[in-house]
Amino acid sequence: MMKTLLLASAATALVTTAASAADLPRRAAPPPIFTPVPVFTWTGFYGGLETSYTFTDKQRITTVGISPINAANVASGARPASTRISDDGFANIGGTAGYNYQFTPGSGIVVGIANSIDWTDLAKNRYYLGSTNALSGFRQSTDWIGTLVGRVGYAFDRVMVYGLGGLAYGNVSYTANFLSPAGNLAFAGRYDDFDTGFAYGGGIEFALPTDSFLNTFAVGRYLGIKYDALTVKAEYVHYDLGSRNVLVGAIPGVGLGNGYISRFRSEGNIVRAGFNYKFGGF
Repeated sequence: MMKTLLLASAATALVTTAASAADLPRRAAPPPIFTPVPVFTWTGFYGGLETSYTFTDKQRITTVGISPINAANVASGARPASTRISDDGFANIGGTAGYNYQFTPGSGIVVGIANSIDWTDLAKNRYYLGSTNALSGFRQSTDWIGTLVGRVGYAFDRVMVYGLGGLAYGNVSYTANFLSPAGNLAFAGRYDDFDTGFAYGGGIEFALPTDSFLNTFAVGRYLGIKYDALTVKAEYVHYDLGSRNVLVGAIPGVGLGNGYISRFRSEGNIVRAGFNYKFGGF
């Protein structure tokens, strides 16, 4: 009898212990922590270096005579009524700086402003042998060209396409020298100054992923420059610096009449390629 009671008590204790254990909170693995992937944005300041290829349109030079004798020389072909100069070449180096604002990070509209300056060092001579065997010579050069433009584009995450338009400026030089049939300088004129005009174009820019091997070529990282992203770009710009009259005055004792007025025009195209360091945002 005693043995039966002991067995019953032990069974009851086991049942009670199991029931109590069932009421205890269960141990479960903690839920995974979700870390959102940062969304790239083009918002922020940027600056970098570029190189460019510049080619001019057929820039027209027209000449008119001031005095009747000079006008007659133009009409007869002794002096050129019209001629053209074209030139092209790679720029030594250039730079750009600006600011972008993206309305919606990831993909969306981007607006901004950019200022670029390229050392073009373009220069070209043009000669004309007139009907009287008198040589007329023209020289046109553009030392450097800058553009201060607004940009509007659309970003597809790290790729942005954009259009641009605004101010063009640069230093231009125009020279006209007319010789007599005997080879003496008879008329001369020169203009060398800062000119402004307009520019428009478009381009594409790509922000390199942080794990891209191309980042190893970023000089700034070795110089201690703290930047958020490295971008590469390619763009086309058409510029027009307008026209300028140059007085080609008579050399006393050699040139007859009051001389000529030659009107030069400076217009061309720039193809740029370069990289920028982006600061601010992600």
